[in-house]
This record gives sequence, structure tokens and C-alpha cells, in this order.
Amino acid sequence: MNALEILSEVIQVLVQAIGIYSFVLIVRILLTWFPNVDWSNPILSSISSITDPYLNIFRGLIPPIGGIDLSAILAIFALQIMQGLLTNTSQLAFNAGMSYYS
Repeated sequence: MNALEILSEVIQVLVQAIGIYSFVLIVRILLTWFPNVDWSNPILSSISSITDPYLNIFRGLIPPIGGIDLSAILAIFALQIMQGLLTNTSQLAFNAGMSYYS
């Protein structure tokens, strides 16, 4: 396994991690629509502590408009862009490695 293949594998792990984090973030956002959610529940508290630091970055950029937190949309969009860039980088690294051995 050469360095480019290793890099490609590492990037794929990062892409998968971003996908999992995006899912957790969407769950967190959906749960905020239910006012009776008990955030002191250990699982929900963990979800909140994992996602809030990232969401707070975007909350500072876009204030809520009419009670709707648009910063969450921007946060998910940023993750999707990052995931796409990493996927493209991984494919470039993989293709470069394949042409090296051709």
C-alpha cells in the first residue's frame, strides 16, 4: 500500500465521520422542534454536547429569524461542502496512485 492509497483511505474515514456527524446534527435539529424533549437524558445530553459547539459557530453568524434557527441549515451545508471536497480529494489521490502504477 503506497502513501496515496493510505491518504485515500484516511480521507474516506473522514468522509464517513462527517456523514455520521451530519446525521447526529440532523437528529439534534429535529429534536429541537419538540418542546417536551428532556435534554437532561444522558443520550440527548451527549448529542447536545457533541453538536452545540459546532452549531454555536454558525449561530454567531446568523441570528434566528422569526424563531427559526437558520444557522443549522448553514452548518449542514458547510459539512456537505467539506464532505464533497474530501471525496473529490480522495478520488484524485486514488486516481493518481492508479496512474502511477499503470
